[in-house]
Amino acid sequence: MVTRPAARQTVFLSSRIFFYPQSPRTVQQPTPSPNAYKILVVDDDPDIVELLEYNLRKEGYEVASATDGRKALEVAPQFGPDIILLDVMMPHLDGIATCRLLREQPLFKDTYIVFLTARAEEFSEVAAFEAGADDFIAKPIKPRALLSRLAAFMRRDRNPQAVQDTIEINGLTIDRTGFAVYQDGRKIVLPKKEFELLAFLAATPHKVFGRDELLQNIWGNDVFVLARTVDVHVRKVREKVGDHHIQTIKGVGYKFNTD
Repeated sequence: MVTRPAARQTVFLSSRIFFYPQSPRTVQQPTPSPNAYKILVVDDDPDIVELLEYNLRKEGYEVASATDGRKALEVAPQFGPDIILLDVMMPHLDGIATCRLLREQPLFKDTYIVFLTARAEEFSEVAAFEAGADDFIAKPIKPRALLSRLAAFMRRDRNPQAVQDTIEINGLTIDRTGFAVYQDGRKIVLPKKEFELLAFLAATPHKVFGRDELLQNIWGNDVFVLARTVDVHVRKVREKVGDHHIQTIKGVGYKFNTD
C-alpha cells in the first residue's frame, strides 16, 4: 500500500520561495472479509498477474500469486486457495504437470482449477481437463467474463444440493418441473432423455462431463446403452436449440457453453 510520509520534505528554491512536493496518493484496496474466497494466480507474465490481482481484490477476493508451477506447489499448501487460476505454458513446471501434482494431494481434491492460456490447440484443452481442470479460459483474459465464471463456482459451493426448478441461461429457459424448454420465448418440444441431457448440462455451465458420466446420470446403471448414444442425443438437442449451447471437448466430453 502506498502511504503518506511522516513529514513533508521542504525543498529550498530561493530566499523567499519554499516548495512542498505533493505527497503520493494512498491507493486503497478493499479488505477481504474473513470468509472471502481465496484465489491463487499462477502465471509467469507479471502484467497478467497484476491485472488479475487488481480485479480480483476489487471484488473482495483474497489473492496470492506464483510465477511458475514449482512456486505454486510451495504457495498453495500455505495459502489454501479455493480457486487456482493456472497458466499452461510456464518455466520450470508447466500448468498441466502442476495440475496433476495438485490433484494428487487430498487438500486440493475439491479445489477449482481454471486454466488460463493463449494456446488454442485442441490438445491443450484435452490435456488440461484430463489433468483435472474444472474450466479453461483463453487469453486475452476479459475480467468481467472471468469474474462471472468465478461467481458461478461460488454459487455452486453455497448450495451444492440445490436443484433449480427453472434455469434461465443464454436465451434458454428450461422448466424442470414442466419438462419444457423455451428459446427466446418460443417453446421447443424435446423428448424426455434429450430434455434431461440439456437440463443436466445447463445446471452446471462450463463443467465438462465425459460420456460415461452422462450415461450414468441420465440413463442410469441399470440400462445398457452405448457411449455413442450420448453423441446422438447431443446432435438432436443441437438441431432443436442451436449448435452453440453445447460445446464438444474432443477426447473428453461435453459442456454447456454460456459465452
